[in-house]
Amino acid sequence: MRYSWVRSLRFVDGPLEDLEFSADVSVDGATDERIHARSFFRSVADRDRSAVYCVRGVRAGASPVPDLEQHTLVVVREFRRVPLHASRLALVVFTARHGCGARVAAVLADFAERAVSVYQPAYVLLAHSLEQPRLSALLLAVHETAALQAGNPAAFSIDSLLPEMQPMLVVEPDWYTYCPEPRAESLSPLVSPHAV
Repeated sequence: MRYSWVRSLRFVDGPLEDLEFSADVSVDGATDERIHARSFFRSVADRDRSAVYCVRGVRAGASPVPDLEQHTLVVVREFRRVPLHASRLALVVFTARHGCGARVAAVLADFAERAVSVYQPAYVLLAHSLEQPRLSALLLAVHETAALQAGNPAAFSIDSLLPEMQPMLVVEPDWYTYCPEPRAESLSPLVSPHAV
């Protein structure tokens, strides 16, 4: 059976501990899906708002997005170092004003390209929602110690983007912090290689 890789982002109003993960982890024939990567995030501004990022292998003919709360992500830029070695994973969500979605994506694409050399990240993903193209997501994994040794004052910053982007955004960018698997048996200071 051939699979297509589909990236999705689901926002949930409620703490991660209360989420029902059965739909996200199913790999049997009934769902026609295989989980390749998955990571959980908690909003910095609202601790009761969560997000789940997932890369699924979806069989041909199967629906890639099972519900309306989930966004199918269309990749604009992606970069990954192999093996993934990161101590921090952050998600930033941008919501553009009407008519500004393409400009926001272009500014973020330029930033993503510069970030590869400036922050030397382990992973960068810039994508926009297929269902709501004004929504863009930036996912960046860095190894903070390596970034500091390279002379960067911060492991990751979008401060230089804000003056240019704020007039194009509906609200301030929404930051999410990475949370290890809620049911993970062992906790590690590093980001799971299965997170992205």
